[in-house]
Amino acid sequence: MADLEALLADFTAECADLDRLIADLDPTGWERDTPAAGWTIAHQIAHLNWTDRVAAIAATDPVEFDELVQAALPKALTFVDEAAEEGAKTPAPQLLADWRRDRAALVDALRTVPAGTKLPWFGPPMSPASMVTARLMETWAHGQDVADTLGVTREPTARLRHIAHIGVRTRNFAYLTHGKTAPAEEFRIELNAPDGGLWTWGPEDAAQRISGPAWDFCQLVTQRRHLDDLALEVRGAEALEWLGLAQAFAGPPGTGRAAGQFA
Repeated sequence: MADLEALLADFTAECADLDRLIADLDPTGWERDTPAAGWTIAHQIAHLNWTDRVAAIAATDPVEFDELVQAALPKALTFVDEAAEEGAKTPAPQLLADWRRDRAALVDALRTVPAGTKLPWFGPPMSPASMVTARLMETWAHGQDVADTLGVTREPTARLRHIAHIGVRTRNFAYLTHGKTAPAEEFRIELNAPDGGLWTWGPEDAAQRISGPAWDFCQLVTQRRHLDDLALEVRGAEALEWLGLAQAFAGPPGTGRAAGQFA
């Protein structure tokens, strides 16, 4: 439970950081286009709000959640965009209030889930810890789109470790989404943490290796920056191939960002 509480605190802090970027925007600011094609800042927040709300339903009412899944099945490739489009029509003050309410409700809901319970989701069932980590990752990633739109440079935090971990753990999923078979061997990942420490994954003697700043790795696995624009060192053809496929988020392959887009 202590680990879950720490994750919930990190999620809350990530939401608060993004909240500070948008709290004082006027209506015109909410309508600004972000690097995600067709999405304004309002779309970004509406998407986070919708997903937080649905995650809370998954934690509290499996029957209602199953009804949501059944309704989404006929439009599996479009329902996320449709939800963002609909939510973006909400007046900005109300949308912000809704997001604040629903992300807090999600935190409260996850606290009540009995230990060992797996929550239903659109993919495999998830533990409360996995659910809140995924929500943190998405909040950070969509928050990057907002920060880029507003020309804001965000200070990296230790919360990046959660995002990097998802990026590493979803390696095989990334291959699967592209119809490829993942390599049998593990890769070595060595990331420089914001506090000067080192975060590592995989065997020390692995032939396929990736190293560099944690911020850069997280930008890549959430597809917010192109590899050419990042200070990552890659050793091995398989590691290089993976970084061209990597995505920490569920769903079909993302389109990512063009090289030089934020130069």
